[in-house]
Amino acid sequence: MSDSCSSTATLPQRRGAVIAPILGTVSFSFATYINIGLALAVLPGFVHHTLGYSATLAGLAISMQYLATLLSRPHVGRMTDSLGPKLTVLSGLVLCAVSGGLLLTGALLAKHAALSLGVILLSRLALGCAESCVGTGAITWGMGQVGHQHTARVISWNGVATYGGLAAGAPLGVLIAQRFGFDAIGATTVLLMLLALPLARRRPATAVAVGERSPFRAVAAHVVPYGMGLALGSIGFGCIATFITLFFAERGWAGAAGSLSVFGIMFVGSRFVFARSIPRLGGYRVAMISFVVEALGLLVLWLAGSALIAATGAALAGLGFSLVFPALGVEAVQRIPAHSRGAAIGVFSVFLDVAMAIAGPLGGWVSAGMGFAAIYAFAAVAALLAVALTWLLHVQAQRAPAGPAA
Repeated sequence: MSDSCSSTATLPQRRGAVIAPILGTVSFSFATYINIGLALAVLPGFVHHTLGYSATLAGLAISMQYLATLLSRPHVGRMTDSLGPKLTVLSGLVLCAVSGGLLLTGALLAKHAALSLGVILLSRLALGCAESCVGTGAITWGMGQVGHQHTARVISWNGVATYGGLAAGAPLGVLIAQRFGFDAIGATTVLLMLLALPLARRRPATAVAVGERSPFRAVAAHVVPYGMGLALGSIGFGCIATFITLFFAERGWAGAAGSLSVFGIMFVGSRFVFARSIPRLGGYRVAMISFVVEALGLLVLWLAGSALIAATGAALAGLGFSLVFPALGVEAVQRIPAHSRGAAIGVFSVFLDVAMAIAGPLGGWVSAGMGFAAIYAFAAVAALLAVALTWLLHVQAQRAPAGPAA
């Protein structure tokens, strides 16, 4: 997939020698997710209030990004394995800039609601493809530079970058929209990508791993059960990201963007503090504990009677959700041959996109009949189902013979 075995074997294993190349690659995830966060807190309000469409369509506008990511993940995984992660990341950064241009155009067409919404949906599709390219490419690029023995560390740092970007981007997007208008969100996206592209071009590429690719069906068959657990746990994040602003507005509370930031801060902080628990306790145990904590946070959101309690629920959900991806991801890819791990990561990541894609329309439907708070009760049930599924996977793994799965 990335580095040759000989190069990986001679890499210095000092902490700084491992962390520096990881940070150099996941920084592009950070830049991309800042752009995702910029629109996250303000786009639903723009579609619902400015353009005059329903909460369901506002949720759909967010979910279109994750639908595009979902559809593009398998292709991006194969592209990463065959053409290399650097090219994949560069393609994603270009698509992110295109998305910003389309978002700017859609904002300028606000007087023509249908046309504006159409252009915005195209922007979301481009952003979803960008997320897929950068997310998969950055992880694979990092693993190629430091070796597959550091897979958990690469995935963890990429998660810090992605949700750190969301935590920074959401309040920044609110501030930009309030001071300069919604159209400035698109212009900011284009500017950030014009800064990131030359930096990515200057970073060294990693060699494409030699070897016969494992059949895609075999890789997918192994990864899908882990992905289902990821999807169940990700529904809560999707509901918080999509509906927290409308939930706060329904209750007459201020500080919705701050709750998104608290979610991101707890997510990032948990990665720093608890990431080493994965190799120590095992991915399955860490994932089950994480799902339980996330479910508690979602239940607090459901029952919240004030903005402060709601923010506390978002913080608990962020704390719980933080280690779900790396904990299950390590277990999902550790028995996949190195030259097919890009495809494995792509398939695994698809399920995060599935959850985000269905969270918008499903949450909008639930809120129409039961209010926005009920969304978080349903998400808590999904997280508890993920606990049961992970336990079953753990039992199955203990009975399975060692060796490559594909």
